[in-house]
Amino acid sequence: MTNSRLISERHWNLSDKGERENKREEMFIDDIIQKAHIEREILSNLDGIKTVFDGGAGAGRFSIMLAKKGIRVTHFDISEPMIKKAKELARQAGVEDKLTFIKGALEDLDQFDDHAFDMVISFDAPISYTYPNQEKVIENLVRIGKKKIIISVSSRLGTLPYFTNPIQKSQFIIDRDSEDNFVRWCVDHEASQIDNFKYNKDFVDMVYREGLCDDLDNTIEAFNEGKSPWPITYLFMPDELEDLLDKNGVENIRLAGPGAYARTIPREILMKLIHDENQKRDFLDFCYRYDNNKYVCGMGKDNLLAVGDLRESTVK
Repeated sequence: MTNSRLISERHWNLSDKGERENKREEMFIDDIIQKAHIEREILSNLDGIKTVFDGGAGAGRFSIMLAKKGIRVTHFDISEPMIKKAKELARQAGVEDKLTFIKGALEDLDQFDDHAFDMVISFDAPISYTYPNQEKVIENLVRIGKKKIIISVSSRLGTLPYFTNPIQKSQFIIDRDSEDNFVRWCVDHEASQIDNFKYNKDFVDMVYREGLCDDLDNTIEAFNEGKSPWPITYLFMPDELEDLLDKNGVENIRLAGPGAYARTIPREILMKLIHDENQKRDFLDFCYRYDNNKYVCGMGKDNLLAVGDLRESTVK
């Protein structure tokens, strides 16, 4: 088992992960925008879809939505706390019988037959956390699909601006008085993050060139010390993701960068937009159109989204 997988398993199995994942749209505007974009994409691609594999399904944001529509969903995740929360929410929604919950890592998809699911989805970049196996994971996700695939990965172009904006998440905090640990950290460390900022040209150049946004030695050292560092993350370029999907049998590929438009807007305006239902509806509608433009797909707030059809020759 790779260091990357061990680090991911420890991180995502922290006891609070299920609750925190379920509340992200209550805490961060960028999560509202990203989830709204993905939801719209899924709902527009459901013709003929009866079975779905949701890889890295988390607390069930999309698997439960699909189950409510009568679709049978395999809810697959590396995190026991996430699955526990998803089961609770599925029971509350009355759709537990439509979901099959499986704990596992995306590196281990051999248990599923070729073309076992009409649609394969994987969101919020779990593919990127499987480094150095991300290409094989994409190959297997395509292999188990029959008709449609919709996935998101960490975006290299979208991530690079973070290295000159250490307080980027503050732009999207809904309630700055929240007691959530991450919100508190962001708010409480704003001044020090700015005061201590120093542009690291060599690191930025390395990320741009190699696609790894981590100091691997420090991450592995922290893990070996018993800590739970952020998983080792591979960042994709748009043409790289498109080529991988095409090579493995996906056609009619469309790329999008959810959050590309919103990241240009100050928090004060975002708050006005998100708290007025009419403006929110119109804003999210335009975000979807703008973020689907191929010229901005790489600048999504966190993720690069890809939608495609499985070639008939691949499925036969």
